[in-house]
Amino acid sequence: MMKLFRTTNGAVVLNDGAYYALPNLDWNDLFRQTEPAGALANQLEAARPTVAPDANSLLPPLDAQEVWAAGVTYYRSRNARMEESKSGGGEDFYARVYEAERPELFMKATPHRVVGHGQGVRIRKDSHWNVPEPELTLAINTSGRIFGVTVGNDMSSRDIEGENPLYLPQAKVYDQCCALGPCILLTHEPLPTSTEIALRIRRGGQAVFDGATTLAQLKRTPDELAGWLYRDNSFPNGCFLMTGTGVVPTSNFTLNSGDIIEITIEPIGTLANTVI
Repeated sequence: MMKLFRTTNGAVVLNDGAYYALPNLDWNDLFRQTEPAGALANQLEAARPTVAPDANSLLPPLDAQEVWAAGVTYYRSRNARMEESKSGGGEDFYARVYEAERPELFMKATPHRVVGHGQGVRIRKDSHWNVPEPELTLAINTSGRIFGVTVGNDMSSRDIEGENPLYLPQAKVYDQCCALGPCILLTHEPLPTSTEIALRIRRGGQAVFDGATTLAQLKRTPDELAGWLYRDNSFPNGCFLMTGTGVVPTSNFTLNSGDIIEITIEPIGTLANTVI
């Protein structure tokens, strides 16, 4: 498996323990390839060795790709969404979509709203209940084939969404509402169901929240979610699809400016962002 990093100096690939620079890699063209991993491997033959990318140079691993998201794919998320929407009369919607054949899919972010590892994520000024949502995120090529995975943070304003389900776009889509990184892990095989998604939130140097789940708790398969997204929908430059969260802080927790959010999914790595 290869890891592909996007940096301020171009693409860097980790393959068999060695780093290679691909400064002229066309990121969008890679997503248009039938076999992106094979196309990348071919380019490595002429690539020059380099050092591991500096954390300060990392960019989100996308160019023109949209980011979409799936909701209510974990039982924990179902319960949390029902709790937050109880007063707004939308409690039943989330129970029903969890059991339905058709998943909940929504546009999460256009490229300029996405940040990378080490960059700042934002909480809305008109919200008082904000949480991160740690999610395995799929890299999908133009034809709808999953060719890699990354770590995603779906920032969410739970009070806005809970007030009325129709406010979902405002609760989810705003500047710096999404983080991806630190890389794309290129793989032909799904990650094992034992794969852990771990979330830690630190405040003033101390952990104020720790939680984890595994992919075994994901109700729908990645291929199923990707298949629904590509029904009657086209992505000329491919896309990313967040697969939902099974780690939700309790209702008495909200993010503060200065909090550090760390999401770890091995073997991809850790995505860390500071709330601004």
